[in-house]
Amino acid sequence: MQALVVVDVQNEFSPSGLRPVPNHAEALEHIWFRVQEARRLNQPIAWVIHHNKPTESRAFVPGTWGAEPSPGLGPEPGFGPEKRFEKDVFGAFTATGLEEWLRSIGAESVLIVGFYTHMCLSTSAREALVRGFDVAVDPEATGARDLEDDLLGQLSADEVRRSALLHLKNMGVTMAQSELTASTAAGNVEKNSWIPNVRPQ
Repeated sequence: MQALVVVDVQNEFSPSGLRPVPNHAEALEHIWFRVQEARRLNQPIAWVIHHNKPTESRAFVPGTWGAEPSPGLGPEPGFGPEKRFEKDVFGAFTATGLEEWLRSIGAESVLIVGFYTHMCLSTSAREALVRGFDVAVDPEATGARDLEDDLLGQLSADEVRRSALLHLKNMGVTMAQSELTASTAAGNVEKNSWIPNVRPQ
């Protein structure tokens, strides 16, 4: 059985957040599609939320708007089992109980979506691999940010996203293109049609 793992899809990554992702609207559309697909198939969904520690930056502070899930996203009854998990490190499997929950429901593989590609999504995918899960990532359902260093130079957000995904691919993670990607490319689906009316501000 495959479970969908939604990592850190929170307001902080929206254009009004403290960690804006340039392709946020597009990535959120693909995340929504994956959620609806999992619910249609009654597949489990793990909702992972990040909270910064008190000594860290003012982003993702518990109780703030930025730390809340993107509007309309979160566990809902009536589908496959869905559960919320909270973390304060990069990896979704570290001290959260996520692995135990996945084992208890019989999940042997995970499809991971969310933010940032190069940080929490990448770390979570690696953690899943070393725990023996088959791991897939939807490359369109994630996003990163620009990176710059005096010594190493700079990469655009899309370059960071693709680089992180290439690293994961080389480690054995499957890149899973969704039907939405193919339909959008063919012009059969209107842009942002999967995002509900309650969109991030």
